[in-house]
Amino acid sequence: MRIAQLYQRTQPVVGGRALTISLELFPPKTNEGEETLFRDILPQLVALGPSFFSVTYGAGGGTRERTLRIASRIQQQFGITSMAHLTCTGQSRQTIAAVLDEAQTLGLENILALRGDPPRGQTQFSPEPDGFAHATDLIRFIRSQYPFSVGAAFYPEGHQEAPDKYRDWDYAAMKVEAGAEFLISQLFYVAEDFIDCVEYLRHKRGVNVPLVPGILPFLSKEQIRRFTRMCGAKLPDTINRRLDQLHDDESVRRYGVEVCTELSAKLLAYGVPGLHIYCLNRVESARELLSNLGLVPVAREDSARQEKAAL
Repeated sequence: MRIAQLYQRTQPVVGGRALTISLELFPPKTNEGEETLFRDILPQLVALGPSFFSVTYGAGGGTRERTLRIASRIQQQFGITSMAHLTCTGQSRQTIAAVLDEAQTLGLENILALRGDPPRGQTQFSPEPDGFAHATDLIRFIRSQYPFSVGAAFYPEGHQEAPDKYRDWDYAAMKVEAGAEFLISQLFYVAEDFIDCVEYLRHKRGVNVPLVPGILPFLSKEQIRRFTRMCGAKLPDTINRRLDQLHDDESVRRYGVEVCTELSAKLLAYGVPGLHIYCLNRVESARELLSNLGLVPVAREDSARQEKAAL
């Protein structure tokens, strides 16, 4: 199913709210890791009731084959819509066209179009001679040549390469003008940053596509500090101080769920159309976060028990 259509559906979940919950995966590096993903991890993630999965794409197409295969396998084995990421990094127009041809052959209908980060060892992005310099270029190419539903990224705090956040938010609007049908945000931990960005896009730029927050429940102090440093997101002082007080990864993981529960509750109260959870191929934090928010589907036996109690 086209993801743009998923955001248009009226799925009552809690309190009559219509929400689209999605989970993001990365391709394991080995065949054994891929089989573990499908045997042990995905069945548990599927049980959380996501509307769709997205599968990331390595720099320069390093995981191209596995990204497309995993996205296709998810649809075939679990009957859940999947979206493959696609970046401009290190790829010519011809290579990108070949990826899109393969995705279409595999039955995929959705692409997340990204510029991508500079290749490892480089500090600045440089397109291939016949490649694309911006996500907007990739979006226009896809929409002019293929029938995919296309999404893109946006940055509530502004991309670190942009001169200021408002200029970057203007770039997000340009992605929609180029044909993006929904935007998913980079990670962030201050709800007001996301809300300010959405208000600007809605009221200053007239953007009317779904604007979806990306939520990352962190797993360790080193991980979240590295991630935020790499993407230019900030960790509030209150979070940093609390992290300094924690001395094992499990305590940090639980705190990450706590932070993201509070953040997500604020965003749901604001009226976001869904949550896109960067689950990092892990189950526990995503399950606990959705459970805290009352968004985990009721198990069949629990449903039967509730029905019996109601008689």
